Amino acid sequence: MYFTPDMISQAEARYGQPQTLRLNYSTPQAHFDFIRSTQKHGRAHDVTMYLYHEGRLAVTRKPMYPPGAFRPPSGGLHPGDTLEEGMAREGAEELGIAVIPEKYLLRVRVDFVCGDPRIRGDRIPWTTHVFRVKAPAGETPILSPQDHREIAEARWATEAEFFGTMRQGLLEMSSTGLLYRAHLGDVVWRDFEWS
Repeated sequence: MYFTPDMISQAEARYGQPQTLRLNYSTPQAHFDFIRSTQKHGRAHDVTMYLYHEGRLAVTRKPMYPPGAFRPPSGGLHPGDTLEEGMAREGAEELGIAVIPEKYLLRVRVDFVCGDPRIRGDRIPWTTHVFRVKAPAGETPILSPQDHREIAEARWATEAEFFGTMRQGLLEMSSTGLLYRAHLGDVVWRDFEWS
């Protein structure tokens, strides 16, 4: 287990008690198989990071996404990582900035279900830990991803872009995982301050 109960307790002590949410998504077999393929060594979590600067949000686009589809950066901890080490690494890889956690906003437990769960449906339990992060003091937040295999582009988005063309780009991909990412953005916007 990458993100242990002890790590969760420490994160809550340092960065606040998050809101919790439980979701379920009916998932076609091809999407279910893709989600399963991302579970290296049984990983069943991601850390999603919201970095705001002057009323804009840092977002990324993966190489397989169409040009207009962006979402906040996220990634998994590696075995043995502390939360801070994992987030700093993911921030550097995806944004070019070693981000620092500021507030633990949301813990989402989601089940991706393939088939009829009342009969023999397969289920992938997943947890997303959402944090508001900041750039190191004195660092100008110029976005320049370091992992070009995983990230095609990083940029700053306005609220109108994020909930307009970028959200629509995710939804048009008809992926259960990206539908979840679009919904996650809606929840963060609804429940937390933009800026």
